[in-house]
Amino acid sequence: MREISTGKCIIFSAPSGAGKTTIVHALLNSMPQLAFSVSACSRAPRGKEIDGVDYHFLTADEFRTKIQNDEFVEWEEVYSDMYYGTLKSEIERIWSLGKTVVFDVDVVGGLNLKKNFKELALAVFIQPPSLTILEQRLRNRKTDSEEKIQIRLAKSIQELERATEFDVIIENNVLEVAIEKSKKLVIEFIER
Repeated sequence: MREISTGKCIIFSAPSGAGKTTIVHALLNSMPQLAFSVSACSRAPRGKEIDGVDYHFLTADEFRTKIQNDEFVEWEEVYSDMYYGTLKSEIERIWSLGKTVVFDVDVVGGLNLKKNFKELALAVFIQPPSLTILEQRLRNRKTDSEEKIQIRLAKSIQELERATEFDVIIENNVLEVAIEKSKKLVIEFIER
């Protein structure tokens, strides 16, 4: 990666269904100094997801080629042949615009980014009020099979145990409150 001026990063992580994506979108819509890092993944688009906007959709083979070419800041194989990662080119693109990078990633990805960017990053964990509410939110999406929901819930238990490894934990009980707390934290971090 060629030399570019470095900026700051805001990392939002949570178990699937905790509301991190909704919070991230609210911040991006109200804070022009932020720009979203579009992650890469090897799964098919869901619903109205758009390639290059929601994710960079790759085949598992394309993803593995990019791994071999050292094109990722971080990546992981979440499930068999189901890869997610952060392309170096995304960070470069956003920092070249003079903006702060915002990540919406799973817990392992968030911790990997925090380790990579150190003091340049603020790592925020969005915590659901309870596992019961998390399960309800996953079911209300109507995007996953029962088997997939059970896999996500099992993973969520492991992810919740890692919450204290983040800089800040915000409970998403009332969405508007979680958004306001997140916004305040982000502004304080950027201005530091």
